[in-house]
Amino acid sequence: MTADELVGFAEELARISASGGGVKALADRLAGATGCGVLVEDAQWRHVAASGKGLPSSVRSLVGDEAQKAPSPLPNGRAGRTMTIGGADARLGQISIFSASEAGQFDHLLRLAAGAMAIELARDGGGAPGRIRAFWERLASGDYLDAAAAKDDAAARAIVLASHYVAVAVEPETAANRSGAADQAAIRAVAAQSLQSPDAATGVLERANTMLLFVPAAREIDAANARTAASLLPRTLAKKHAELRVGIGVGTRVPFIDLRASIERAQAALTIARRLHGAGKVGIYEELGAYPLLLQGADPAALRAFASATLAPLRAYDEKHQTELERTLHLYFSVGENVKTAADRLNVHRHTVFYRLRQINDICRCKLDDPHDQLTLRMAIAIDALTTE
Repeated sequence: MTADELVGFAEELARISASGGGVKALADRLAGATGCGVLVEDAQWRHVAASGKGLPSSVRSLVGDEAQKAPSPLPNGRAGRTMTIGGADARLGQISIFSASEAGQFDHLLRLAAGAMAIELARDGGGAPGRIRAFWERLASGDYLDAAAAKDDAAARAIVLASHYVAVAVEPETAANRSGAADQAAIRAVAAQSLQSPDAATGVLERANTMLLFVPAAREIDAANARTAASLLPRTLAKKHAELRVGIGVGTRVPFIDLRASIERAQAALTIARRLHGAGKVGIYEELGAYPLLLQGADPAALRAFASATLAPLRAYDEKHQTELERTLHLYFSVGENVKTAADRLNVHRHTVFYRLRQINDICRCKLDDPHDQLTLRMAIAIDALTTE
């Protein structure tokens, strides 16, 4: 290969690493460039990635445990090349290529690929737990180029990935004189058990004082169950550790590749619940109405989406039953919540207005005498009036 071609190959490897493609994507690129089968193993000779068919499960029996710092031929007449993937002071793994023809011509590509994989394997240190943790870190940070790259990396790490997830943020609210590490361990055990799924992996990350759990939610009913389990978590924790209190924020259901968005919403819900209601409360993003807009800000499209989603249940009910609940709500607010005046304007008895207000409570799952719910409804009406042409 020419110098320019080698540089181009190195740049491709760098792009793959930067996009979170992982060892599997690097192995695929090496296989594509050489036409060889590629096998990557970790320091314990466990399968990490493979590209191609007819590959052995391991080359340990061929090369032993002695490090090959440069590409070497495979012994016993096996056509191919192998070398150790090495860090500064540690053996991180082994990379081997297999070809029916002379594979020595690809030594430069093999060395470049081994260098890129060394970075990935060093990042995944700590054995299987480290490799799993590294995957969730990348997914949570939005480092993968696309969903296919994330799926391939999850499969390489033996992680069963769900199509959608709900993020849950948990923070301890404990006395200053207690052991933080002991509290975290107790909370982690209870939370992981409460939010685990039989169908796919539940991810767990710890960032400073916040524990993030990623709950599989392939269906909307799974997301509803996750929200319920998260809401019950403080009570569940108190049964086993009466002295522990936690604050909780629950994000929205998103495709796994968009996990970062659910994390941001879970953290916002946690912040809102704490500021509005004090420590040790649960905030569910979808039930916080206008407060996420006030905390995080929003562009015109997000404002319109909020107003539409908030008023949609009333509009659907009015259309189906030929009622005037949305109009009643508008009038009720515009006349200062005076039921008699609203009834006169609507030409109905005031008991009819009371009945309609109870219907609005039920349909919107709110309480019109609650200032927080009122803020949400009033903002939705105002935004709708300002954005409707």
